[in-house]
Amino acid sequence: MNYQKELEKLVETLGEEEKVPDLLLHSCCAPCSSYVLEYMSNYFKITVFYYNPNIYPESEYTKRILEQQTLIGEMKTRYPISFMAGNYDKERFYEMARGLEHVREGGERCFRCYELRLRETAEVAGKCGFDYFATTLSISPLKNAAKLNEIGMRIADEYGVAYLPSDFKKKNGYKRSIELSKRYGLYRQDYCGCEFSIPVSRRA
Repeated sequence: MNYQKELEKLVETLGEEEKVPDLLLHSCCAPCSSYVLEYMSNYFKITVFYYNPNIYPESEYTKRILEQQTLIGEMKTRYPISFMAGNYDKERFYEMARGLEHVREGGERCFRCYELRLRETAEVAGKCGFDYFATTLSISPLKNAAKLNEIGMRIADEYGVAYLPSDFKKKNGYKRSIELSKRYGLYRQDYCGCEFSIPVSRRA
């Protein structure tokens, strides 16, 4: 499935129907969200949901969440963007990762981390009455967009809220995120977030 084309069809339909749905958008970080917010805020009223219990150490988590809030405050968008912080329940991440600590980056541990974050997003979206939920994660060339979309669509029915398919790296989305990061002076981290993804050269 071409997830970008599916997304384009959906936003085209919304434009024809003159609808502006509410979207709960899980964000992994400010740089990845920059292009997604620029693009999707033309069609949705977005609430950025910052739920990333995988991030290590806590000082890094604090740095990233503050950067996300700063970006939202500075961006000029067609429709307003709100912010919602999830819990930093890192114990939940470590419980999920138990036994998978040495699995290569991009493997099963990452897939379970996708689901952990998407499941929490779907649950909040369902409880709060959002029309859709989605994630910025597919903008990264290092993330498995097919797996992300498979998980999102699978859990959508469980929580009674529609999942927005995406592959935001397409149409130069990743390139645009780099440009926007430079424009807003965003901190671009050199690892995904969890301690298992920190470059070996930087580990204590």
